Amino acid sequence: MSTIGYYICVPFAWVLRTFYELTGSYGWALVLFTIVVKLITLPFQMKSKKSMMRMNLFQPKIKEIQTKYANNPQKMNDEIQMLYAKEGVNPMSGCLWSFLPFPILIALYSIIRQPLSRFMMLSKDVVTEITTLATTLGYNAELVRKGYEEIGLAKFISDNFADFSGKFDGLLNVNYSFLGLDLTVMPGDVWKDFFTGGWPVIGVVLIPFISGALSFLQSKVSMSGNVAAARSNRMMMWMMPLMSLWIGFTLPAALGVYWIVNSLLYAIQEKVLTKYYKSHMEDELSEKEKQKRDDRLRRMEAAREQQRKYAAEEAEKKSLKEKRAEKQAAKSMKKKNSTNESGRVGDRPYARGRSYDPEHYGE
Repeated sequence: MSTIGYYICVPFAWVLRTFYELTGSYGWALVLFTIVVKLITLPFQMKSKKSMMRMNLFQPKIKEIQTKYANNPQKMNDEIQMLYAKEGVNPMSGCLWSFLPFPILIALYSIIRQPLSRFMMLSKDVVTEITTLATTLGYNAELVRKGYEEIGLAKFISDNFADFSGKFDGLLNVNYSFLGLDLTVMPGDVWKDFFTGGWPVIGVVLIPFISGALSFLQSKVSMSGNVAAARSNRMMMWMMPLMSLWIGFTLPAALGVYWIVNSLLYAIQEKVLTKYYKSHMEDELSEKEKQKRDDRLRRMEAAREQQRKYAAEEAEKKSLKEKRAEKQAAKSMKKKNSTNESGRVGDRPYARGRSYDPEHYGE
């Protein structure tokens, strides 16, 4: 499992290390890292946003189905699924990508917590050799918080880099200072010195609160245009800021910096995408309405043509029927006017009656 985690961290570590080498600042490297990650994940976020906004458009139809089939849950679910299939909407696609930042956060936490093995990609044997040398120079791992030994070792190396320079390939002199703050410090460890520690403590302690406030803004912006989520996931608006506050206090300040930048970028992204898709969906709806009107006109014209055709066929049938009736009448008249020659007297065909038979009495 640790091997899988290592390979997941490799691309993120490479990006963060590249920006650190370019800027020489761990904090600015984190800012640029967050921007790049946001750009990489933007296509997925756009797909998620579009799906969520399309879901909002169908809420009136979904509500209508729910009202209509309130007493038949099975029919209700079937109708809603048919609506999703008809409109090409996946109700889950809008939620899946919202969890994408968490794996990145976990990978980044691993990179920050283990700067030698994950950030600098040094092998275990090399880390052991560095630890041995640092111990001979006065480094005491027992004074470092358990689980954060590599951070303590990296800071010791930075303070005594002349003794390590050139002895280990890939070893970097990492400076964790950013805007006068030590990004390896956990706000939960120093909050008691808030009024006495000066800016290095005040700034670190403020990071979780800024992160929580921006996380709340992120949730509010995200749900402001999402009717479905606003109804069913209101707790998320408070859960995410509280989680962000907890993360900020219990983990190194570097993660708080990442979360702050990520929340700012997310809020901007939501505003821009909402405006973009709202405009395009209005155009799309207008186009669909135009197509519906055109289809309706075509169906009406087809119906009229069918009616005209039917009327012409009926008129032709009526004409044929009248002609047959006239022929039948003429035939009947002809039959009525006809008689046998025995009944004729001169020019009078019915002088002796139509049924006259001279041999009737055997004469």
